[in-house]
Amino acid sequence: MRTLLITGPGGSGRTTLAAATALAAAARGTDTLVLGTDRTDTLGAALGVPTGPVPVEAAPRLTAWRPDPARDFRRDLTALQERASSALDLLGASRLDAEELTPLPGAEELALLRALRDAALSEKHELLVVDLPPVPQALALLALPEELRRYLRRLLPPERQAARALRPVLGRLAGVPMPAEWLYETAARWDVELAAVEAVVADRDTVVRLVAEPGPAGADALRTAGLGLALRGLRTDLVVANRVLPEASADTWLAGPVAQQRKTLDEWRESHDVRTVAHLGRDPRGADDLAALAVPGPGADAPAAEWPVTDRLGEDGVLVWHIPLPGALRDELDLVRRGDELVVTAGRFRRVVPLPSALRRCTVDGAALRDGELRIRFAPDPELWPRSG
Repeated sequence: MRTLLITGPGGSGRTTLAAATALAAAARGTDTLVLGTDRTDTLGAALGVPTGPVPVEAAPRLTAWRPDPARDFRRDLTALQERASSALDLLGASRLDAEELTPLPGAEELALLRALRDAALSEKHELLVVDLPPVPQALALLALPEELRRYLRRLLPPERQAARALRPVLGRLAGVPMPAEWLYETAARWDVELAAVEAVVADRDTVVRLVAEPGPAGADALRTAGLGLALRGLRTDLVVANRVLPEASADTWLAGPVAQQRKTLDEWRESHDVRTVAHLGRDPRGADDLAALAVPGPGADAPAAEWPVTDRLGEDGVLVWHIPLPGALRDELDLVRRGDELVVTAGRFRRVVPLPSALRRCTVDGAALRDGELRIRFAPDPELWPRSG
């Protein structure tokens, strides 16, 4: 299954274009599922068919689905209470009924990630189109599986489970209870689920498509999105310029906006594969309007996002790690080495990445930002590097 993740700045029309893209793919004979994320049924409004937690047929070969985070949260917390029943009884805790549960912050994101995983791993469809939230929330959402897995490994390392037989003894010696078995089992189950989501996002058949209205605000949002996606190693296939005004128009008041759009499009085409979608003169509603948009279909496979390490030991005595960061500014970059990890901060984004095995035996020797690429130099540590001869 191919997965197309669509995002853009708020108000850019990303939901409409997600619906139009899914409808166009289905019309070409591709079994397609479109996944909505908005709390209100903006996806259904665009398709002309109400959507909700039960998948519905929006058109021939097209299924639409909008998960319900509240229902998923109640189900998950109820199940967690059942698994932890012995611990809760020991503490004298009073259980919560499903009817009194309301979603906590983060429940909506986790519900969407689970829906993304379930839909991508299903064999019912050939194409999955996901209407992601606006750019800032979408970038945080796509980063969540990797970050949560890292937190779990640090807080509840899997290797400690090997000492489960010693926990009662250790608890008596320390005078404090050791973590309950269900806690480690829950962490292991979460790690498996998050790993599945992470695999879907990083899969070679998953690409991100950016939607923006050409203009100063759209250009700023596109620059920010490109940097955030690059730091996460995510691939983009196209930039769709939405609501493009006609060049030839009798309305003189359109001359300024048309010139502004033309300038922005010329700039975007220097670094992106850009496709344009014309302004219909109204908000698109229903299958006929969506078809009139003539949106681009799923493109060819986008190149993999690579962070190569080049060997310059013979010339300069260093290994160089190349990290593409288009749009990054030198004054907004920061690097911190923490053991076998590197903390990279670029503008508002931060990622903790494990070092490639060869670089773990090196020390950081400097870094430079050139042509949208961060180049970090590593010098071999004489105490760790294999000796030649």
